[in-house]
Amino acid sequence: MSAQVDQVATSRDVPPHRRQAAVLHCGWCGRRIEQGSTGRRRRYCGQSCRQRAYERRLAVQRGGLPENAVVLSDAELTALQDRLFQLRCAAEDVVTAADDGADGGELRRMALELAEAARELERLR
Repeated sequence: MSAQVDQVATSRDVPPHRRQAAVLHCGWCGRRIEQGSTGRRRRYCGQSCRQRAYERRLAVQRGGLPENAVVLSDAELTALQDRLFQLRCAAEDVVTAADDGADGGELRRMALELAEAARELERLR
């Protein structure tokens, strides 16, 4: 029995190179990035996203905007507003269905659609 207790390790006991890699999102497109166990943390999913982010930083710097400014094109802003509207409508649909006495299966399906709309909204570009 004591042999089993000795095999249990906490995350503090596990060396850093053996811990599970953290999941982050690309700084440009928002896709998930699996981090490796060694080296510097990745900020972008690929070279094209890194290049787009560099171009944006350069444009912000040249335009005299604050460093933390968010710059969206008209098309990106419109798409973001559309996705926000879809998210709000999906949430209102869940509330209406619950008020109307929808069964658990229907509410679950609607909640899954709501979660998917929120996931899509996380990707700003």
